[in-house]
Amino acid sequence: MEQFIESTINQFGYLAITLLIAIENIFPPIPSELILTFAGFLTTNSKLTILGAILAATLGAGLGAAVLYWIGTFLDMPTLAKLVDSRLGRILHLRLKDFERAEYHFKKHGRLAVFLGRFVPVVRSLISVPAGMTKMPFGTFMLYSLAGAGIWNTVLIGFGHYAGKAWKQVMVVADDFKIIILVVLALAVLVGLGVHYLKKNKRKQAKSTEI
Repeated sequence: MEQFIESTINQFGYLAITLLIAIENIFPPIPSELILTFAGFLTTNSKLTILGAILAATLGAGLGAAVLYWIGTFLDMPTLAKLVDSRLGRILHLRLKDFERAEYHFKKHGRLAVFLGRFVPVVRSLISVPAGMTKMPFGTFMLYSLAGAGIWNTVLIGFGHYAGKAWKQVMVVADDFKIIILVVLALAVLVGLGVHYLKKNKRKQAKSTEI
């Protein structure tokens, strides 16, 4: 698979990045880390640019997420369980526990799960299904999906670019780096919520003093 991905990106450039990332979003076993870091490396010795590779990858992520969201609008958990147990489900290596995990995160965190899910393998794909099942507004879903995907793509493509010929080593530390990103983002969200709460409180206090 590694050779196929490398030769496809080498031959078709941005189009290959978009299509491969879209497919990776729909079929989780395909490694996005390999696609993105190799694309980053190619920006050092081909006509590909970092910005172009990021945009192509983010477009692909959006397309893949939209397809799974659309599929989710036609599903419920019993139907999903039947699909997983079917021959097609076995061919695609689908597991019900992965969908249940994605559904759990979505029910618990909602929009935040869609955003943070982009940094977690398997969840980044499957989180789109419960979003579709619960009829989350499509515009909101895409906004959070593209924001998360854009950050993840930027990080890995950037790593691939600066690692140069050592780009494959980036994948070794990718799992640890995901944890760091999630912690940083979680802290950023908490700080953002805290600031929002304080501003809201100040506005309420200002209004009550005026009265």
